[in-house]
Formats: sequence, structure tokens, C-alpha cells
Amino acid sequence: MYVYDEHDRQILAERVAQFRHQTDRALAGELSEEEFLPLRLQNGLYVQRFAPMLRICVPYGMLRAEQLRRLARISRDYDKGYAHFTTRQNVQLNWPNLEDVPDILAELAEVEMHATQTSGNCIRNTTTDQFAAVQDDELVDPRPYCEIIRQWSTFHPEFAFLPRKFKIAVNASEHTDRAAIQVHDIGLQIVKNDAGELGFRVHVGGGLGRTPMVGPVIRQFLPEHDLLTYLEAVVRVYNRYGRRDNKYKARIKILVKALTPAGFAEKVEAEWAHLKDSPTKLNDGAIERVKAFFTEPAYQTVADQSEALAKLRFENKAFDQWISHNVDTHKKAGYAIVTLTVKETGTPPGDVSDRQLESIAELAETYSFGEVRITHQQNVVLADVRQDQLFDLWQAITPLGFATPNLNTLTDIICCPGGDFCALANAKSIPVAEAIQRRFDDMDFLYDLGNIDLNISGCMNACGHHHVGNIGVLGVDKKGEEFYQISLGGSSHHDATIGKILGPSFARNDMPDVIAKIIDVYVANRTEEEEFLDTYRRIGIDPFKERVYA
Repeated sequence: MYVYDEHDRQILAERVAQFRHQTDRALAGELSEEEFLPLRLQNGLYVQRFAPMLRICVPYGMLRAEQLRRLARISRDYDKGYAHFTTRQNVQLNWPNLEDVPDILAELAEVEMHATQTSGNCIRNTTTDQFAAVQDDELVDPRPYCEIIRQWSTFHPEFAFLPRKFKIAVNASEHTDRAAIQVHDIGLQIVKNDAGELGFRVHVGGGLGRTPMVGPVIRQFLPEHDLLTYLEAVVRVYNRYGRRDNKYKARIKILVKALTPAGFAEKVEAEWAHLKDSPTKLNDGAIERVKAFFTEPAYQTVADQSEALAKLRFENKAFDQWISHNVDTHKKAGYAIVTLTVKETGTPPGDVSDRQLESIAELAETYSFGEVRITHQQNVVLADVRQDQLFDLWQAITPLGFATPNLNTLTDIICCPGGDFCALANAKSIPVAEAIQRRFDDMDFLYDLGNIDLNISGCMNACGHHHVGNIGVLGVDKKGEEFYQISLGGSSHHDATIGKILGPSFARNDMPDVIAKIIDVYVANRTEEEEFLDTYRRIGIDPFKERVYA
């Protein structure tokens, strides 16, 4: 992963000192809340329901063991002893004191971390596939391009105050999209043209929130060297024509829809004509410089473990279930990709204690070259585990709560913090997630159901990505009471789709029963080969609606 140089460290130290002075002035009453608002937002600080919330940037989801240990110490010393993994591969603290935030940022800077541009109307953290560089179905490692975008977008003076927040994601897999690129402001799919040249298919205008949209393609092939100049043209057009009079209509997706994708693309091409040969244009040297930070770890030659693993799996059903659901194939012979599920029933999805963070750091050093990745599903990946160490790893993580073998099942729920913390939420998300997990606690039944994405958001901002869940749950307010709206048929993958609303909303206590009825319809109508989304697309929404509202 990228390692800071002296320039990075100096910039970050100056940023911390600047924000410390701004915070002191705000606490002394020299800055009004209105004046302090944009300053704190661009340093990742929100004011939530009960306390400030600090969002810490984790570029493309990667963390070193020393960074995990520092996060553990910060959560223990400055918060309530836990942190939260988000759907955009970041980390959040829910209870810091405002006066402590500059100290937290200073401690983060010591381990090459920050909270810069994790909020506010600017270009946010660039995300990618949590399996980047370790599966063989990708054209190239997408992380260097994420880092190039990060360096270009951070502190870019022209894009510090955009009409609204702005998110970019990159995907390199030819067969799947684990980065959800089509529901980002800009989604980049790495492709090759007929001549075998590397480049990008560019989607613009995707996003969730009040007006969910799948981003259309505005350029089928963008040459690799033109990445930054073209992105600059896109954001310039948005900065110029995006609405600033209504924050609900200020996202780039609204502009793309208003102009039509073809009309928007035409304006981008016109702007790009002035930029494509500017100093921002990449060359091989610039790309190779960044790629040099993303080298393969020191893999060892490992003997084939098929027979030994088969014996262990036969002797231990729990280990067999974990291997089947939480372990993926690695491109390197003798290695495996392991996902630690942060979805133990009774714990809010994505929440980790300070002790668990320290345990993850130790696991990373022992089993995966000292690095981990945060996933969009709020889990954690050890990307480079030797197959002959899988049983030892499984035994180590079981008492820590990370071995729940429910990855990609109905109970591997994506869930925002909701009304328990967020001032914007209309309803609580966490109790609904827990109630559903407790209702569906039979692992054999979950496995029989197959892959189902269940996503929960506490409000229309859609931090839980409910719009693209196969089953989506949205918290709504009805005269001061918490209710929940269901949508069906969403997907965030290559076949990205926005789910359709089932009908009127439900009370919280009804939610486990409602989900059970939806599952009953699926089970009654599926074919042997179908998963939930396949069945939904074949039979449509009406059978689900009839059963749920009968």
C-alpha cells in the first residue's frame, strides 16, 4: 500500500495544526457554528444525535496492523472503546469530544492516517474491490489508480466546495463488481479495447439517497493516460452546471438526468478538449511510480493442501461451513482469501471493540503480511492466508466472534448506525438487523436460501445502501413513530438495479415476520438453479406483495 513521503507528512501536520486552531476558535466562540461547519466537515467531523462523529479515511479500504492498533487505542482513550466500519470502507468514531478531535487527528497522522475530505461537498474516499490484486478475474490491480485519484483529488482547490458530496469507485474484475461502481458519482470499470490497450469505461451520475439512479456510461473507452484529465473535465462540468439552490437536487446524477447522458457527455468532451494535453495527463513513469507501492508480498511456495483440508473439513462441520462461505480462492497457489465476518448476532453490523481491533492487527501480522481490507459489507478481509494455516486461523477467530459462517447470506446484513446515533435518521436500524438475525438463526436454512443481500438504512440518505439490496429496508417516520419500508430486486453488481418499493411500511415489531413472508414466496417459487434475485426477476413483485399484505 502507499507509504507517505516527507511532503505527505508535512501537509498532514499542517492540516492538523490548522484544524486545532479552528477548533480552539470555535470553542472560544470566535467562530459561529455556520462558519465552523464547512471547516469541521472537511476534517471528517459531524454533529450527531448525542455526540460528534468522526469519520476516518481508509483509502481503498486498506489498513496496516500498526494503524489498527492506533485505532484501537484512540477508540479506547477518546471514545467508548469501539469503532464502526462503514459501507465506503472507512472507520467511524461515534463519541469523541469536540475538544479532543485535534489530538485524535494528530495521533492518526503519526501512522499515516487522517480524516480529510471524509465529509463535506468535496471528492471523498476513492473505493475499490476488497479482493483487489488477489483474485485472477481482474485485468490489473485497481489500487494504484485509486491512489492516483486520491492524490489528485485531495486538497484540489477547484473541487473543495462542489455543489454536493462526490464519490468515485474503481473496479477491475471482468465478471463481478464488488465496488458497486454504478451507484457512484463516477464509476470506473477497467477494460481493454480491441487493440489490447488498457483504459476505463466511465459511468457518471449513479447514486442512492432520495433519487436513486444507476450511472449511465458516458464513455466506453478512456485511455489509461487520460484518467485524470477526463475526471477533471467531468467534475468541472458538474461544478459549473450543478445546482446549488437545492441540496436535494445538487448531486451530479440530477444534472446528468437533466442534460441526458448524451448531453452531459458532450459538455464533458468539450471541456476535456482544453485539458487532455495539460500537465495533469498521466505518463508511464507517473503510473509506474504509484504501482511500485503495490507489490506482491513475499509469498512462499506452499505444498498442495487439498487432501489435508478435506480431512479437516470432514472431521469438523463448523470448519467446513466456514471454509465454504468465508474463504475464497486466491490467485496464488497455496493461499486463500479469508473474510472475517463482523456480523455476530447481538453486535451492530460493522462494530468492533478496541480489543477486537487489536486482535485483528495480531491476526494480520500472523496470517496475512500485516495488512487487512475493510469491505463494503462492513466485514474485514485477510487477503493472503496460507492454506496450511486456515484451521489455525479459524480456531483463533472463533472466540473473537469473527468466524460466523454467514457471508453473503440473509444475516450478513449491511446496516447503517441509524437512529441510535445519526441525527438524520428517521428510525433505528440496528434493532431491526438484530431481530432479523435472531429470526433466521438456522445456518442450514440460510445456506439453502443461497446468496441474499439484505441492506438496512435509517433514512433516505441510504448509508446502508438499501436501494441496491435484494431486500432493502428503509426507516421512515410516521407522525413521530418509526416504520420501515421494504424494497425488492436491487443489485449493486454488474447488473446494477434499483429495488422497487413493495408497498406501505411496517412497524418495527412486524419486520421479522415480513421478511419471513418474503422468503416464503421465494422458496415456494424458485427453481433449483435460482437465487433470490433470479426468482424475483422472473416472477416480479406481485406475488411478494400479495403474500405480505394478505
